[in-house]
Amino acid sequence: MFARTLNAENENPRVFTYINIRLTRLCFSLRKDIFNYKDINLISFFNNGSMFFLINIYSDDYQSALKYLKNTKVNLHNILIMTGDFNIRDNDWDPLYLHYFTYADFLKKIADSFNLELSTPINQVSTHYANNSQDLNLVLDLMFLHINVEEFNNHFTLHNL
Repeated sequence: MFARTLNAENENPRVFTYINIRLTRLCFSLRKDIFNYKDINLISFFNNGSMFFLINIYSDDYQSALKYLKNTKVNLHNILIMTGDFNIRDNDWDPLYLHYFTYADFLKKIADSFNLELSTPINQVSTHYANNSQDLNLVLDLMFLHINVEEFNNHFTLHNL
């Protein structure tokens, strides 16, 4: 499990990245030297002599993590997956949500700069369930995958029934 240690006494990490123990031979490492932001886990690993990256993000209501990514110029080409709770409602990934949110374009441009595209689950389900029965359940958790990797063309979303 990877989580950042935060400096403030009352702050808890909001991003955790779990790697299956069977994959430890790939030498995973949390890379604070590249992205040093509390709500972003950039994980590197080695496979066949090449370094690859995974990004896990929590973006708050102010889209602070996305703003950080936009303002931090990094040239990474071997990102395989960018996933997280982006807190962006948009009809591009949630057909039941009929509105457009400007931060959706912001997120797509960041993904595009990393050569990633949105992966649409085979089974479209909500990833956030409203506490109030009058509010809509929403899709807030997203996965962006490296464009040229055929094995990543689709995925299943697990949820509680």
